[in-house]
Amino acid sequence: MRLRLLPSSFDDSGQMSDRQHLPCFILNGKIAIDAGSLAFAVTAAERKAVRDIVLTHSHLDHIAGLPMFIDDQVSILERAVKVWASEQVINAIESHIFNWVIYPKFSEIKNQYGFLMEYREIKPEESFEIEEITFTPLKANHSVDSFGFVISDSKTSFAITGDTATLDDSFWQKVNSLGARNLLIECAFPNKLSKLAEDSYHLIPEILSGQIANFKGDGTV
Repeated sequence: MRLRLLPSSFDDSGQMSDRQHLPCFILNGKIAIDAGSLAFAVTAAERKAVRDIVLTHSHLDHIAGLPMFIDDQVSILERAVKVWASEQVINAIESHIFNWVIYPKFSEIKNQYGFLMEYREIKPEESFEIEEITFTPLKANHSVDSFGFVISDSKTSFAITGDTATLDDSFWQKVNSLGARNLLIECAFPNKLSKLAEDSYHLIPEILSGQIANFKGDGTV
């Protein structure tokens, strides 16, 4: 599997910077995991290929690029963009984004090929498959309904948490039992902002180090 983190910020010269405000990963050039910078940072080939978007949760930094990604391709989409998300996330973005006030309700709009967007509801620990990749959703610990995933193909497997605070034993047991070799775990704040991290359900390095100890994979963290 090939995983690419899209850039989401630029320095004074207009070059990509290492500040990451809007999370979005592209898997195998075809699948987006979250959509923060999706509309702004994909390559031309990825823009044509990505037709499945898997959302961890509904916060703006993780969905910001979704409306414009579809909008940019309204006339050329030959099949609907599938948005894979929990019922709570689907309800949130339908109520607050795709509501005809903030943005058109793309799930109700067709071009010459059919509907522009459709939803696929995901549920905890119920695996689903996209492009021969298996996703197993696991509940994360965030201020809104949020998932992490164990993502597997025939050769390897990795886990990604999305935004999260401390994860319980059941999360790690499932990650380890599914054989995840590598881990991408979110850490939003430095130790000196521990209160802010706690209030917003994020990790700091001090707590992250304890979380990593639960991971049994033999690859990278």
